[in-house]
Amino acid sequence: MTLALPRFTVRLKLTLAYGGLFLLAGAILLTLNYALVRTSLGNSAPSVGVTFSAPAAPGGLGGGETHMFVGTPGGKTGAPVIPEPVTPDGRKVSDVLRDLTNSYRDTTLHELVVKSLQALGVMAVLSVGFGWAIAGRVLGGLHRMTATARKLSEENLHERIALDGPDDELKELADTFDAMLGRLEAAFESQKRFVANASHELRTPLSIMRTEVDVALANPDASPGELRRMGEVVRRATERSDALIDGLLVLARSDRGPAERAPVDLAQLAEEALTQSAAEAAAAGVQTAGTFDPAPTAGDAALLGRLAGNLIENAIRHNGPAGGRLEVVTGPAPEAGPSSAAGEVRLAVENSGPVIAAAEIDGLFEPFRRSGADRVAGRGAGLGLSIVRSVAAAHGGRVAARPRPGGGLVVEVFLPRDRPPSVS
Repeated sequence: MTLALPRFTVRLKLTLAYGGLFLLAGAILLTLNYALVRTSLGNSAPSVGVTFSAPAAPGGLGGGETHMFVGTPGGKTGAPVIPEPVTPDGRKVSDVLRDLTNSYRDTTLHELVVKSLQALGVMAVLSVGFGWAIAGRVLGGLHRMTATARKLSEENLHERIALDGPDDELKELADTFDAMLGRLEAAFESQKRFVANASHELRTPLSIMRTEVDVALANPDASPGELRRMGEVVRRATERSDALIDGLLVLARSDRGPAERAPVDLAQLAEEALTQSAAEAAAAGVQTAGTFDPAPTAGDAALLGRLAGNLIENAIRHNGPAGGRLEVVTGPAPEAGPSSAAGEVRLAVENSGPVIAAAEIDGLFEPFRRSGADRVAGRGAGLGLSIVRSVAAAHGGRVAARPRPGGGLVVEVFLPRDRPPSVS
């Protein structure tokens, strides 16, 4: 049977680090203290001076104090030196004093080491306990984030950590996690709407086709004219389904981003898209005009061509009554300040049409969103501007739209300018 090893959590690692650092610092302090005390006590016994009274000689000569310096003969000029006294066991007084001094020093140093180690052990245990408590408090925010992440699903993405406390790295991480949850929630909601709307849009033409076929089959005496009308209705429904599926594929492709980037002139793509839409514009009675200054960028030419085509087709189909106007402009974007030092290029499409409220502008870029009567009439799949925004974002650009005075819309696409390589 194998024993499970303890899990080395971050809290345990921090606690061990705190305890190890404290022990290291304590050992260094104990060593320095030991060295200083040992130095102050010295390594040998000091010189000892002994003073005693000797008996007076007959006639009063030689009486008084006699000085003896044990272990330092001749150390004092002019003082008489007499033989060093000894103890009853035959040891010199200087040796006894030296032994006593060394014993005191050794005992003192031993007690110092023992007591210091005992105190260090007690403080090490306390430091580990305090380290464990402090590490748990510091990592409390991480535990909350972990608990929140474990119970998250698409059903409760609205939950947030909302970590309180000082503005430190943990709070910054928690706020970043909350912001990520907000983006995920918005993405899931958008995905749900997209799937629901796509299902509805695909179901509508299929229902039309099934109804027409059922009516034709229910009438065994249907005339060729009725069958032809049924065929035309079915064909229009299949064309609508085909356009919807094609738009969904382009939208998915643009979300993945361009597979490779190559130099592209946005002016050339816009001019080609306007030329291809000339017949549709003439049939709708829309006058077109274009100013195509060079607008070099880099990206997928097919996706960017679809971006320009969708903008122009959207402007034609959602224009005003006969006699409407459409204008396409490309060229360098006006510099917006120091942050735009790298430069941008711009594609602007302006069209006349019904008045659009400013509050409705953002909704026009959502999939399957149409404005005005087109929502009921069902013209188009409602993916044109969604594809424009997705393609622009995939190429590092942005889209801006605003109502046109008098009715209509102005849509501008800004993309990074492609700088030609410098020639040395």
